[in-house]
Parts: sequence; C-alpha cells; structure tokens
Amino acid sequence: MLEQEKVLIMTFKKAPREIFVYITLPEETNSITAGRFVLEENDKQGHYGRFVYARSYLENPNAVEIDPIELKLSGNTYNTFQHQGIFGSLRDAGPDYWGKYVIEKQTGLSVLSEIDYLLESPDDRAGALGFGVTVTPPPSSHRFNKVIDLKNLIEISKTLLQGDIDTSSGPSKNRIRDLLLIGTSMGGARPKAVVEDQDGLWLAKFNRFDDRWNAARVEYAMLKLAQSVGINTTENRLESIGGQDILLVKRFDRKKIDKGYTRARMVSALSILRADDTLENRDKWSYISLAEEMRRFSQTPKKDLKELFRRICFNSLISNLDDHPRNHAFIAEKKTWALSPAYDLTPSPVIANDRRDLAMICGDYGRFANAKNILTQHGKFLLSQEEALTLITEISQKIEKDWHDILRTSGVSLPDIERVRSAFVYPGFFV
Repeated sequence: MLEQEKVLIMTFKKAPREIFVYITLPEETNSITAGRFVLEENDKQGHYGRFVYARSYLENPNAVEIDPIELKLSGNTYNTFQHQGIFGSLRDAGPDYWGKYVIEKQTGLSVLSEIDYLLESPDDRAGALGFGVTVTPPPSSHRFNKVIDLKNLIEISKTLLQGDIDTSSGPSKNRIRDLLLIGTSMGGARPKAVVEDQDGLWLAKFNRFDDRWNAARVEYAMLKLAQSVGINTTENRLESIGGQDILLVKRFDRKKIDKGYTRARMVSALSILRADDTLENRDKWSYISLAEEMRRFSQTPKKDLKELFRRICFNSLISNLDDHPRNHAFIAEKKTWALSPAYDLTPSPVIANDRRDLAMICGDYGRFANAKNILTQHGKFLLSQEEALTLITEISQKIEKDWHDILRTSGVSLPDIERVRSAFVYPGFFV
C-alpha cells in the first residue's frame, strides 16, 4: 500500500456506514441490487462517499446507469466529497423537507444522518432506487394509502404540523407511519402523501393551516394555465373532502401494469448541475448551465430545451420565484433521459413592479425575470432569436388574457384571486 493511501485511511475516525443500493430496471416491478455505497468521515475534507456497481449488475444485459452525470454504468469506483458525501442521484431518492420532518417525528429523533434518512424512507420513494443493509433487497410490500383515506391523512398531517402528536406512544407512531407512505422528493415543505386508486399512484398535496390562500386550488389553476401555453404537466385533479381541498398529481415516475408498478429513474436538476441547496451554491443554479448539460444527455435535446425555455418564460410571467433546481427533474422510463413533466408551479405576489428574480440564472443579467434577459441566451436552447421572441410574446399574451378566467373556472375564490393578482405579467417583465 502506498504511504499516501495509509495516511488517507488513518484520517477516518468514525466507522464507515455501508448500504446497498437497489434499482428497479425498466419495465420490471421488483428491484435488484445495483451496487454498494459507503460513507466515511475524513477530518480534513468532511464526509466522503464511495459507490461501486455490483459485478452481477454489470453482467446483467438489461442494466442501466443510475444517472447520466455522476454514476454512469462502469466498473469504476466513484468517489465524492460533495453533498456531504452523498451522490446527487442517491440524495434525490431520499426524502424532501416534509419527508424528513415526518421521519423525525416517527423515529422520535431530531438528529439523523443522510444515510438514516435514506434507510428510513418508504420503499415508494421518487425514481427507481431503493436502499437497505442487506445484499439482497427485501420484497416490496406494494402497499399504499387509498384515495378514500385522504380525510384521515389530512388530520394526521395537521396534528403533526401543530405538534399535537405524542411520538413516544405506539398508536401515534402508527399514525405517522401511515403518513410515511409518501415516497417522493418532489413538493418541498408542503404536507403530502402518496395515494392509490384504480388508475395508479397520485401525490396528494394538502393545504397548510397557515397558508395565505387556498394553495391546493391555486396550484391546480397554475397547472391548467401552464397546459394552456403548451407546457407538459402531469395529469392532475382536485378532491374536496370535509370542506378541504386536496391537489392530486399523478406520479409520472410510476406506471401501473398488471403485476404492479414500473418505475422510471429520476434525477433532479440540482444533481445535474452538481449543486447543493445552500446559498453558497446558488451560482451553480443556472438554466443556462442546465441547458448545456441537457444537450449532452437528453435523447430529444431540441424538444426538451424548447420546453425548458417555455418554463422559464412561464415562471417569470406568474412570478414563480421558487423555481429552484429541485423543482426540475429528468426521468428515464427505459434507457434514455428526458425532461420530466412540470410540477410545483406556484405564483408569488410581491410588491416590486420593476424587478423580480427567479431562483435560477436565466440570462446575461443573472436571475432577472425579464424578457430581454431571457432572450440573451436563446441560442443555448437551440432557438433562433425570432423563435424565442415569438414564444415569449405568445406565452405572455396568453397568460395576460386567461389567468383570471382559469383561476375562476378552477374554483379559486375572488378574495384569493385578489391576493395573487400582482403575480401575473408584472410591469417590469417587458422593460
């Protein structure tokens, strides 16, 4: 062993954590072992992650890569000090803010490692990955909450948010475990659960008690508005139970077949950009950089880039200022990758009329949600200046003309419409 390798090993103080990474291959419903992930801690550089594909997996003729950026299919040992030692695509399969909150309540622990969150998450997480401590993946339970359980799930989420559940008692832990059938990293901090009906799996998003408006109904309207300007969104519908509205969004990473559910691999734009959620990493949050990466791995780059350009325009025109990289994803139902349907489209009414900024860089002038700024990088989206200007014009005219009617036909109340009115086509967009 080389002397420098001895020094590296000696610097690790804590025992390494080892887990196995499982994957459900395209058109299959049961998972197999893809490889082994080890997380160690180094005094000088912090957490250090290693991943290696299993030899049996590499010999499988149907094997696919976990992601197109960090963990391509090969016999290499992959290493990372980024993201606290967690590869981006593995992090994407973990819980979001709400999921972590539920796990903490269910376990009664407020301090958990990223490995713990991966292991404690339910089997039905986002994408096609799973995690465990045994070489062979455990059998999937294929058990889901039903749409008819929504009233009970709303009550659990409400009491959980208000801190009224005693997590030390068995019955309370069981109630939280019911809510743990959440699965997806999409949706941020909003309370939600995965539910099933005869058509498949849905992400049910609930209103919070402290919402400024009926968020479920407004987001439903935004999905309709996005569809009206040609943006690809997943199937969605509203349910009203006991006077409370719930937004149901069809899981686009799952497909129901006779023997269960197939799973699409999924990776966030945050991982594609090799970025973190921290403010220090915001310089990497860029639609321009994302477009450059998409040209390398998208099966249909011209189609996907035009779609992404539409979403930049739409987010700017509804003041969706929460368009961070976790709210963009890529999926692979078979071998190739494509931009996922749009999700988490929410307006942000603010006072400023001269300037509003997106979460991600969208042109030469940074995050400025402005038509001229967006046009400065039209070529990165494989659009001519004329094509880009036509899209901006058409989308802005359509939103300005229809936003009010779509909110009304979606059942948004007149007081709530007034609360979000200033979000749409703000004056500074065309300055």
